[in-house]
Amino acid sequence: MKTVLLLLAAAAASAEPKREFVCDTAPFPSCHASTIVQTSPGEFLAAWFGGTNEGHPDVAIWGARRTASDWSEPFELAREPKIATYNPVLFFAPNKVLWLSYKFGPSPQTWTGALRSSRDQGGTWSAIEHLPAGLLGPIKNKPLVLRDGTILAGTSVESYRSWACWVERSTDNGRTWTKHGPIVGPPPAKPGADGPAQVPDSAAWRSTHGLIQPAIVPLTNHRLRMYVRATADIGRICYSDSADGGRTWTPARPLGLPNPNSGIDAAGLRDGRVVLVYNHTSRGRSPLNVAVSKDGGEFNSFLALETEPGEFSYPAVIQSLDGNVHVTYTWNRKKIRHVEIPLADIPK
Repeated sequence: MKTVLLLLAAAAASAEPKREFVCDTAPFPSCHASTIVQTSPGEFLAAWFGGTNEGHPDVAIWGARRTASDWSEPFELAREPKIATYNPVLFFAPNKVLWLSYKFGPSPQTWTGALRSSRDQGGTWSAIEHLPAGLLGPIKNKPLVLRDGTILAGTSVESYRSWACWVERSTDNGRTWTKHGPIVGPPPAKPGADGPAQVPDSAAWRSTHGLIQPAIVPLTNHRLRMYVRATADIGRICYSDSADGGRTWTPARPLGLPNPNSGIDAAGLRDGRVVLVYNHTSRGRSPLNVAVSKDGGEFNSFLALETEPGEFSYPAVIQSLDGNVHVTYTWNRKKIRHVEIPLADIPK
């Protein structure tokens, strides 16, 4: 009997993560850039942008709610007149108000930040607020709320020749903000022990250098770390540290994980470990992997969410109240996929 119980326990520990599509059918042909938040025990809200194609004027912000039974049909959360929307971010401010942040405009080089909020877990929403020039809000990944209630929103700017990350910092539930940075990229990778950076033959890739889309997590001893997406000439996920609550940051350095100029996300688990979701390749957007680290520096890539050819990208990751890890991501620009990873299946 004891042997049977041990075998059952081992089988449970090695079970496949739960995988599902947020919606099988939708009123749009293309979708991208999801975000997810837990609204109550066992319930979640996801959002993404969807429309004819990225950058098309009909692209709006859509959402769906997950209950114990299933995901709801998709519903519209925000739309801008005759202009595209991008990169929604859902998160709870310290005062328990749920925020929906997104961007809108002709392109990432010219977009404006927007915000609306909900006081009933996403049941109803405030009017849309357009942010002042220079303030974009969280650019892709969820902000980090410190123990004292400070909000750290990782943001970034994409200009003609360079990309750079910033942190927008608020100590009053988002009423006022200070901007900290820039955090810029290290020099392009050179041939050496790790091999040359594999840069696609494209003028756009050759002319742009830098970092965007920070994901901020807490480390030990009151330190913070941001992981950032890098251009292909850098070829690695990069990171920067803060020891003063996000006011100042160290120069960015490459991590020992590849980055093909594709979005990443990270979450600090309640036991102190860090989970990172990213494309483990130097080119393309497959495979999509999950890695874990005890210290935020050395990562063990323990799970491939997708390995087939295609685009599996722009992950969002959170830890739910029961300890499990939830990931949403773009599935071939056609659907948003949700994966639940039991905490017991994440290596120590």
